[in-house]
Amino acid sequence: MQNLYFASVFIVATCGLVYELVAGALASYLLGDSVTQFSTIIGCYLFAMGVGSYFSKYVQRNLLLFFVKVEILIGIVGGFSAVLLFLVFDYVSSFRLILYTVVFIIGMLVGIEIPLIMRILKDELEFKDLVSKIFTFDYIGALLASVLFPLVMVPHLGLVRTALFFGLLNVGVAFLTLVYFQKKMNWSKSLLGSSIVAFMALFIAFIYGNRLTEWVEAMSYGDKVVYSHSTSYQKILLTQSNNEMKLFLNGNLQFSSRDEYRYHESLVHPGLAAVKNPKHILIFGGGDGLAAREILKYPSVETITLVDLDKKMTELFSQNEFLTKLNHESILSPKLKVINQDAFLWIKDNPNKYDFIVVDFPDPTNFSLGKLYSLSFYRNLYSLLTEDGYAVVQSTSPFVARKSFWCINETLNEAGFSTAPYHSYVPSFGEWGYTIAGHRPYHLPEALPAGLRFVSMETLPGFFQFPADMSALEVEPNKLNNQNLVKYFENEWAPYATH
Repeated sequence: MQNLYFASVFIVATCGLVYELVAGALASYLLGDSVTQFSTIIGCYLFAMGVGSYFSKYVQRNLLLFFVKVEILIGIVGGFSAVLLFLVFDYVSSFRLILYTVVFIIGMLVGIEIPLIMRILKDELEFKDLVSKIFTFDYIGALLASVLFPLVMVPHLGLVRTALFFGLLNVGVAFLTLVYFQKKMNWSKSLLGSSIVAFMALFIAFIYGNRLTEWVEAMSYGDKVVYSHSTSYQKILLTQSNNEMKLFLNGNLQFSSRDEYRYHESLVHPGLAAVKNPKHILIFGGGDGLAAREILKYPSVETITLVDLDKKMTELFSQNEFLTKLNHESILSPKLKVINQDAFLWIKDNPNKYDFIVVDFPDPTNFSLGKLYSLSFYRNLYSLLTEDGYAVVQSTSPFVARKSFWCINETLNEAGFSTAPYHSYVPSFGEWGYTIAGHRPYHLPEALPAGLRFVSMETLPGFFQFPADMSALEVEPNKLNNQNLVKYFENEWAPYATH
């Protein structure tokens, strides 16, 4: 009997932490700023566990029966938590209230579990042995959850099916407890029936989890979802409507095939065309191959090194027929080499120098991305650039996120670069900003490649002119120990968030 209880402790500890991680990851996808979301969710969850532990003392009789009821409830609430939160996100104005309510309920129920098991086993073991074994299995279960979640569960099951899978485990514990101890408990057939119904509901939802996820995502994004995959690093999602395809990373639009050429022409050509005879190019991010497509328009280019953390991104954009047509098979070019590593670590050990560097990371929505816009990263970037070369940095919207834009410029200046900030209009994003950085001042190019659809010699000078509502502000540079940029970005984009 003891082994069954300890196995239950192991399972419920694993399940409890997974629900917490699911809520944190989902909140990060939908709301951004992963540090804030995980921090507040962990705090809410632990507080709720404390509340549950406190109120467990009021359970005086039928402890085993109460434990079974708690397991069924956790399985239902925790198992369907991801589905519920995805569903309500676009339809309520108080999403955070629902999010933290779900987390609190799960945490409170989990907080009841361990005290109940300890009280059930108090006559079976000495107190010191009971405490040591209970918490040993509890912590081992937590370790297993923390390892399995990012490495196995999310990449292979996704958030929705991960929650459903562990909901099945919770209800399974309840069912086995009912069957194993049926002679010791005065349970009704209705309770056994409840556990079976809950298990079947979770099982059916799990089997059809991919379709369920597609349905939920279609409701959220409007257009048909043609690809959806959660990797160890991010949620990649593609939607299609007529001949337009959109890429979303963690719920944030990265490009629309309708007007991405405006963004990528603006990103690449003002800087690269100003470099005489560029040969060796480096791209940070840009796993979609669209920046590489523009770079390959320069015959002098001999090598392109593309450093993108997520292997699934570069694989997707080198295999999907629509996407390879969009990027002109740039990732398959013999001139291009893909390196799937963390740019922040890779840049420290790379001894090579480059004539042109494209820094095309997602916006600094969290501290993990913010480090890629930091003074530390830009100082390493400075050492990779040839004396006559230029780097260009995607710098968010100077209209919506004015402080963020000029913070990036200030950080590059602090790192020793001479900078030339500029902007262009991309319909999917509005006014968008970029910063050219080099060891020497920037000068407009004498010519541009033929066949460009947006950038021209006539319009290019206007890119570097800023109206009053986008002009420079005094801001602090972005350092690793303060991450000012992430704070600026979150505050400036907050009015545009719907939840």
